Amino acid sequence: MNSASRIYKNSVVGWFLRKCLRLVPSNIVIPISNGRLKGKKWIKGSGVNAYWLGIYEIDKQKLFEQIVKPGDVVFDIGAHVGFYTLLASELVGITGKVFAFEPLPRNINFLKKHLKLNRLGNVKIFEFAVSDKEENVFFGELSNSFSGRIIEQEKGIRVKSVILDNLIKSKKLLPPNVLKIDVEGNELAVLKGAEYTIEQYRPAIFLATHTEKIHNECINFLKKFKYNIQPIVGENINKTGEILAYVPDRQSRTNRGSVRKLNRNGRKARSLTKKVNRKKRT
Repeated sequence: MNSASRIYKNSVVGWFLRKCLRLVPSNIVIPISNGRLKGKKWIKGSGVNAYWLGIYEIDKQKLFEQIVKPGDVVFDIGAHVGFYTLLASELVGITGKVFAFEPLPRNINFLKKHLKLNRLGNVKIFEFAVSDKEENVFFGELSNSFSGRIIEQEKGIRVKSVILDNLIKSKKLLPPNVLKIDVEGNELAVLKGAEYTIEQYRPAIFLATHTEKIHNECINFLKKFKYNIQPIVGENINKTGEILAYVPDRQSRTNRGSVRKLNRNGRKARSLTKKVNRKKRT
């Protein structure tokens, strides 16, 4: 966590700032104030203030910047209102591509607006859930109405779920260099539906897990494919819900026919994590 994030979350100044921000109209468009996305246009009321302040998941942002390279293909699965979609778009540049998957209409609306406001031409939105089955599923909104997940009960909104492997095998999508997955409990199903993609193309995977059981199942699944796994925050893989999975000793094949070694990025990622942890202790 950087100094700006600490001030915002943990101080009297931060408390006062949060109170003042509630007075700002939610539909106002403002520039993101920090980080790689500084200056990009953002709708204040689309989500938490940490988005437009540029301090949202700062450790993950920095690691994302280390891993994603110009020309990469990034899948943003659970794109929400587009913070990581915008970050990926910025990092891959005009030669890369971002595929953003988001089924919740409220979030899709803001996602589209953020792409239009920033005139991004290297992003394509898929209004689907992602799973290991192709079917119509019920998608329930969480209490804050900012997020949702696939549910078994016949309530919520009805959406279509897709399987990543089918999209890759049918050549409807380019194979990914990086997967970012944040799907509020459906993580294992997403990974199972991407088994061929993971085995064949070895993408780096940013994964947010939402229960201890799913966390352990996802780690065991990825270890079958000889992935190294490290926490994005902290040093204990069992005490975090945010992990990076990568293959250090094998080359990552890309759709452009070039190759990129992830072990170099892995060393950078570990170094960055250590630096962040040292800052926390000081």
